[in-house]
Amino acid sequence: MTKLRQKIAERLVHAQHTAAMLTTFNECDMTEVMRLRAEHKEAFEKRFGIGLGFMSFFVKAAVSALQKYPRVNAYIAGQGAEMEIEHHDYCDIAVAVGTEKGLVVPVLRNAESLSFAGIENAIKDFAVRAKDGKLSVDEMTGGTFTISNGGVYGSLMSTPILNPPQSAILGMHAIKKRAVEDPKNPGQIALRPMMYLALSYDHRIIDGAEAVGFLVHIKDMIEKPERMLFA
Repeated sequence: MTKLRQKIAERLVHAQHTAAMLTTFNECDMTEVMRLRAEHKEAFEKRFGIGLGFMSFFVKAAVSALQKYPRVNAYIAGQGAEMEIEHHDYCDIAVAVGTEKGLVVPVLRNAESLSFAGIENAIKDFAVRAKDGKLSVDEMTGGTFTISNGGVYGSLMSTPILNPPQSAILGMHAIKKRAVEDPKNPGQIALRPMMYLALSYDHRIIDGAEAVGFLVHIKDMIEKPERMLFA
């Protein structure tokens, strides 16, 4: 095993052995995000020199949810009777990037202060340097929350594993058209582009109601993305 693969293995096993890991699921309608993206993609790229992807919307939604549910953005520090909750007043969001050598998770520092263009530029830079093996250890440590997009590989649903010492990770998945109730015509069925979302979390620090509320907040932000444009 390469040193990177050994480190990945150690961290994943450590997470499963130390955390009370649980996963909750929801789904979101991607119609409005896809509409906004299609409507502004050309102008966005012309102005900022970068494409407008889905990840920036989810980072923005996650920041909003983390600020509303701060324990999802916290660590457990210490052990036994010395166990404490370490809160963070910033959102350092790790974004999982797949490479030939394995999965790496570079961190978007202070994501709450980044614009859509800032997020997209940082993610593109991470992806390019990750493939060349040029990411530093410092760039891949210290995140407070992780987002993983298995959808780019075709995954329909998964249960992501925590990235210690973080307390939660959001899993995005493939967008598939499914028959659901039309939000504009209650009682009527329509084909809508839907994505399953998964939130794995440490039940020692995050209650089930918090986890569900967090994921519902993500769903609400994605389904009404215009609110994020003014955040």
